[in-house]
Amino acid sequence: MAVVTIIGSGMMGSALAFPARENGHTVRLVGTHLDREIINTCRETGRHPKFTKDFPEGVEYYQIEEMKSAIEGADMIIGGVSSFGVEWFGDVVLPEIPEHIPVITVTKGLMDTPDGELLTYPAVWEEKLRRMGKKLSLNAIGGPCTSYELVAHDQTEVAFCGKDMAILEKLRGIMETDYYHISLSTDVVGIESAVALKNGYALGIALTIGLNQREFGINSVLHFNSQAAVFGQSVREMAKLLEIQGAGTLDNLAVGAGDLYVTVYGGRTRLVGILLGRGLTIDEAKAELNGVTLESLVVAERVARAIRRKAAKGEVDPGEFPLLMHVDEILTEKKAVEIPWGKFRFINE
Repeated sequence: MAVVTIIGSGMMGSALAFPARENGHTVRLVGTHLDREIINTCRETGRHPKFTKDFPEGVEYYQIEEMKSAIEGADMIIGGVSSFGVEWFGDVVLPEIPEHIPVITVTKGLMDTPDGELLTYPAVWEEKLRRMGKKLSLNAIGGPCTSYELVAHDQTEVAFCGKDMAILEKLRGIMETDYYHISLSTDVVGIESAVALKNGYALGIALTIGLNQREFGINSVLHFNSQAAVFGQSVREMAKLLEIQGAGTLDNLAVGAGDLYVTVYGGRTRLVGILLGRGLTIDEAKAELNGVTLESLVVAERVARAIRRKAAKGEVDPGEFPLLMHVDEILTEKKAVEIPWGKFRFINE
């Protein structure tokens, strides 16, 4: 049996303790410096404070000061931090991991550069490690998977991506169950871009829910035509962005579209999109959701900024991304929601 160390005890990282431990592996769940109360609760109750189901018996819990002990003898490391912890993970955690232990991250997102490039988090970490003179096998998990449904054993399809197929096969062998199904891909840019891009677009789709609530009443029946129209435009724009990113295959769009679907129908991004659609400003929406992390906002702003920078060099036409650019206007310029329906056209029209 393997030793699986999860660093970051947020909901998604913690949820992966279930398939790992149910497969008979030793599981060590390590909290970050922000997770102290979570780990205390897990130790006292055997349950994550955000879950309604106990961890499988035998999961071990560690505070951040005990991280080195939790890493010792591990067969794989799962990075469970949010996108706001990417720099911390690269600066504090990766230097402590021996080079023979593969790392896989659940963190979804992209970093933009001054010249308009969008980098996956594994790429950001690889550059950081290069400057340290160190190498690690950095892999990532993408796909439509909410933490609480994984805990509930809902049938889930994800992709593990990395540069070495043999390592990916090893990781799949440790983690796959009869409800957690894993495909493998060496197209890290394609998978990671697809699942990151969906964040801003899920926000755009959720705007239509809020708009309909504003027009017909908060308790009115859901309207699906408008959601479907924005979903379709989202997929078109995501496909174009994947081409710009140099994705190996547009098969990755299925991973991103699936993740887009689950994000629209459950999660924090849906909530903020609805509030914006009802007429709140982004500041008012954030205040309403006090304490809720909104990674989707960060991704949308970064991607839109990269598109503007590429446009300034004549490399792309922002007009091909009317939904993304409007979402960015709402977030960065605090403009009112006014979905640009007339600009939603097939790219080859």
